[in-house]
Amino acid sequence: MEHEVFVPVPAERLRDVLADPVRVARAIPGLQQDAGAEPVAGRLKVRIGSHSITYRGSLRLSARDDGAYVVEGDATESRGTGAVALALVLHVRDADGGTTLAFTGTATADGRVTELPEESVTSATTRLVTRFAENLGAAAAETEPRHTSVFDTEVPPSSLDADADADTDAGTGTGEPEARDGDRAEETPAVPRLPATPEAAEPPAEAAHARRTMI
Repeated sequence: MEHEVFVPVPAERLRDVLADPVRVARAIPGLQQDAGAEPVAGRLKVRIGSHSITYRGSLRLSARDDGAYVVEGDATESRGTGAVALALVLHVRDADGGTTLAFTGTATADGRVTELPEESVTSATTRLVTRFAENLGAAAAETEPRHTSVFDTEVPPSSLDADADADTDAGTGTGEPEARDGDRAEETPAVPRLPATPEAAEPPAEAAHARRTMI
């Protein structure tokens, strides 16, 4: 088996996901993981053409010194005596705009799967591996650092605002900056207040009569 899948995320983030068994388990499409199972273990329904087979088994993924990963799995039919064994090597390679995941290895099986057309089995296996790689990429993309917007950055107060605040604190507390000696402008003479306007006197009778006539 040889298959490659491109994912638009950096290789280093994919390696972070591959080092976490929990996220690896979540990336396997359709896996119903056993609670507390280590390594990855549970039930997986595989659709092959118009047929589906449910397997129960486990998957182990370990890193090699050369940067590749060994993927080993074995499972048995939940309703039958058939079994499958998987032995793959996963290479994580930097690519333009992302990473290429290259799978090579073998898989052996007996039981019900051997009764199905070979091309259907190959297609189902390729589809499963592709979705697994894409899910790994999606998990890696979720760990991308959050880009800070300029609107999220706190803008410090300007020096003019700081000087105004300082003058207010040093002044009389009215919010008006206190004038300094030598800088005080010539005071403007106060404008005298006008006396309150008395209530309007009752208009003469002639004026009232004229007003009623005009109306």
